[in-house]
Amino acid sequence: MNPTACILVIGNEILSGRTQDVNVQYIARRLSELGITLAEVRIIPDRREVIVTTLCDVRARFEHVFTTGGIGPTHDDITAPCVAEAFGVPWVVHPETFRLLEAHFRPGEFNAARQRMATLPQGATPIANSVSIAPGFSIGNVHVLAGVPRIMQAMFEAVAPTLRHGTPVTSRSWYALELFEGALAAGLSEIQDRYPDLDIGSYPFRRPDGRRGVALVCKGVDRGAVLAAAQATRDLIVQLGFAPQEGEPPP
Repeated sequence: MNPTACILVIGNEILSGRTQDVNVQYIARRLSELGITLAEVRIIPDRREVIVTTLCDVRARFEHVFTTGGIGPTHDDITAPCVAEAFGVPWVVHPETFRLLEAHFRPGEFNAARQRMATLPQGATPIANSVSIAPGFSIGNVHVLAGVPRIMQAMFEAVAPTLRHGTPVTSRSWYALELFEGALAAGLSEIQDRYPDLDIGSYPFRRPDGRRGVALVCKGVDRGAVLAAAQATRDLIVQLGFAPQEGEPPP
């Protein structure tokens, strides 16, 4: 079986609606490509007790845990010390990271706030940050990434080669205009029964020009089964009198 993963999105700004999260979609897609099953996503506040309790829970249940957010220089960036507490280790200056950041900033700019970004749980391994230097880190099965999407993506790609992974997920989809879920529900249920190990879904859409329809998506690690199920969904669309189009509907 493929290893499992959980994402913890950490940040009051996400829960308040001030900031829209886009990191989950990126991580989910890349995990699928790596053969890692994303099993759970949680959004939690910047509160010490919540972060620590949640980390202790999910790191015991999933093979990989990814956190996003809360590793900057300000007072509310508390993810790193909370991870240290969850693992029962000190939160200490990481000498190599300290030297890296000290060399990056001009003289006098590497202040106490910025030095927080060189303070990691003892025993953590830095995750390189090719965008803005200050690293994320891994400790045990927890991988701590930035919340800024461009930086998060760079960190994820840096840590990706180190992750235990499995069989990449194969995905195939068809869509049809003016076809709706009520008309295909019974047939799609029968296809799902034939391929119980696949994730088969229907996703209604509405285009800007007002035209509507539904997309049928088949996903799984058994490529042969995915292709067979995708063919069955195409045949279902034809049987219902509609014209199947391969792929995702255009925006």
